[in-house]
Amino acid sequence: MPFISQIERQTDYKSFPSSCPIVIDNGGSYFRIGWAGECDPRVIFRNIVQRPRHKSTGETVSVVGDHDTGLLKYFDCTRSGPRSAFDNNVVYQFEIMEYILDFGFDRLGVDGHGVDHPVLITECPCNPVSSRCRMAELLFESYGVPSVAFGVDAAFSYTYNQRLGICDKEGLAVCSGFNTSHVIPFVEGEPVFEACCRSNVGGYHVTDYMKQLLSLKYPQHMAFLTWEKVEDLKMEHCYIAQDYSSEVKLFQNKTKEAEEKTRCWQLPFTPAPVEEQPSAEEIARKAAYKEKQGQRLREMAESKRASRINELENELRGLDFLLRQVEKVDDDSVPEFLSDTGYLSKQEIESSISKVNQSLRRTKREQVELEEKAEAATAEKFPLVDVPDNMLTPEQLKEKKKQIFLKTTAEGRQRARQKRAEEELQREKHNQLEEEKRLENPEAYLEQLRTKYKGLLEKVEQKKLLKSNGNNSNGNPTSGGVGRGERMNAAKKERMRLLTTAAFDRGKGEDTFGARDEDWQLYKLMSKDNDDDDEGPDEDEAELIRISSRLQDIDPTFTAKPESGLRQTADVPRSRTLTQEDFQISMAVERFRCPEILFNPNIVGIDQSGLDEMVGVSLRRFSPQGKGLEEKLTSSILLTGGSSQFSGLSDRLEAGVRMIRPCGTPIRVIRASDPIYDAWRGASSYAASLHFPQQTFTKMDYEEKGEDWLRTYKFRYSL
Repeated sequence: MPFISQIERQTDYKSFPSSCPIVIDNGGSYFRIGWAGECDPRVIFRNIVQRPRHKSTGETVSVVGDHDTGLLKYFDCTRSGPRSAFDNNVVYQFEIMEYILDFGFDRLGVDGHGVDHPVLITECPCNPVSSRCRMAELLFESYGVPSVAFGVDAAFSYTYNQRLGICDKEGLAVCSGFNTSHVIPFVEGEPVFEACCRSNVGGYHVTDYMKQLLSLKYPQHMAFLTWEKVEDLKMEHCYIAQDYSSEVKLFQNKTKEAEEKTRCWQLPFTPAPVEEQPSAEEIARKAAYKEKQGQRLREMAESKRASRINELENELRGLDFLLRQVEKVDDDSVPEFLSDTGYLSKQEIESSISKVNQSLRRTKREQVELEEKAEAATAEKFPLVDVPDNMLTPEQLKEKKKQIFLKTTAEGRQRARQKRAEEELQREKHNQLEEEKRLENPEAYLEQLRTKYKGLLEKVEQKKLLKSNGNNSNGNPTSGGVGRGERMNAAKKERMRLLTTAAFDRGKGEDTFGARDEDWQLYKLMSKDNDDDDEGPDEDEAELIRISSRLQDIDPTFTAKPESGLRQTADVPRSRTLTQEDFQISMAVERFRCPEILFNPNIVGIDQSGLDEMVGVSLRRFSPQGKGLEEKLTSSILLTGGSSQFSGLSDRLEAGVRMIRPCGTPIRVIRASDPIYDAWRGASSYAASLHFPQQTFTKMDYEEKGEDWLRTYKFRYSL
């Protein structure tokens, strides 16, 4: 289960005497601080610091731990992620460490006058002297601590379980923590750091690997896969496989046992609301409302049409009146009379009258045939078209050009309508003949269509092959040539020919290209869009499309080939309603694949030893005279640390150690009573004993003896 932070500020600080030590378990994942002699620490929080900016003011603040999620919603944490003071379980960022110690002492109840209690703080095995020196300097100078003692967390956990009778005086402590894993031998209750072994693999790497696998498997749910949630999933569902290869094959074969070992995490899901079928009264009400709206729209359209008819009739009466006035005026005075009306001649007025009549009839919904006949009749009224130009005035010449344009346009529209009518008539006749043939002999007709479709398909594919490869000189389009000429299509080959011709015509003399008008025709030929890929479908492709459509109508078993070049619409994926299963994260292989890196770090690209190999390395570092001692060590192997809580770890480690030890060697792997808190409890019980003041050193000792004395400083764990 996940660890819960405890950050309530303590109020009984002054009730403890100054001789009572403060115990700090400075772990890579959690920071634990409390009083010596107590069973549990008072304050627990994540050993991280964030420095986000306030969203409104932009002010930067320091947030220790991740306890107050309600407060962090007012800050922008995108540019400042959580930072740790550790690098592979060694403290090296003492600015961050100072923030963490400030918060820890403040939660313990320390006021601003400093810490007047001895401090026992844990560190990693074989901690560098520079890190230990900086930590002592920080505690002495910043907090005024009277005396300090350093001890290894795994050693405190081993001695605590030794007093409980779980392990012996001689044994091995296998501590798998957040950043690193250690194997420490113990002889007569004291750790032998000269024979210890370390690997830079821990719970952080397991969580990070699991987060990567789940993010790749469910990229749509990455917002839910936060670090804290993946950490909880790891502690709740992961386990160590006894045989990794056979376990993987079990899930590859999708056996029933694999299904039983699969776990699902249900994400928040709100089903879509089910639409209830409307009642008969509701349907009738909507139909009545729709009819009412339709009637309203029809009335609005009718009113608009009446208004438009009124406008056109008024315009038509005005034009008729103007035409009658023009007829009373002499021909020479017509331009002067029409100067203020916007018209140039009598013919233009008549053309406007004709257009207004057409619009009026169209608005009154008269028959289309009458309109076309009227348009054809008015199109013949072009009196100036056949008159010679020398008999016309300049104004009449302009009018003649306009009449020629109008006549040409009218004739073009008439020809287009006639052509469309003829094509439609021909298409109807062809379809009627096709239907008669089909009714006479359906099987023969269907077989004929299939044969024709196959022939046209081969022809179209042959043409496309020629277009893609170019027209070969040997007439074999499928010869498979790879020359440049065969890779170019017809348009590119034509452009290349024109350029080559121009180059040879120019010769080796003076460049006179462009002196003749014929030279510039080359650019026109080259700029033509002769690319066959841009041309529309030819007659064969159009006929192929028609036959394919006909076969699809009469033959349910027919399927057009995709390579036939037909315009086929792609199947648009239909959206479906999301269900509860779409919001489930399934954990199958990830349950044992992620913690497997504790035994095989090369899975995540770390070239180091696993836990079982580390035990063998630590045992080989003893002298040959200690073979009997090695048997005592393997008979008491204690698992401690946060990453030692995976189920199956004890059996897997015992099997791994048995494979590297001689046959008959006594091997016993046991787990600590509480792998998380045993380190702090062991340090707390030791700090409460009478021997603890002998293991501390004061600020005066530090200033007199210096850093070299810290190099030889050794904490004794046996009381």
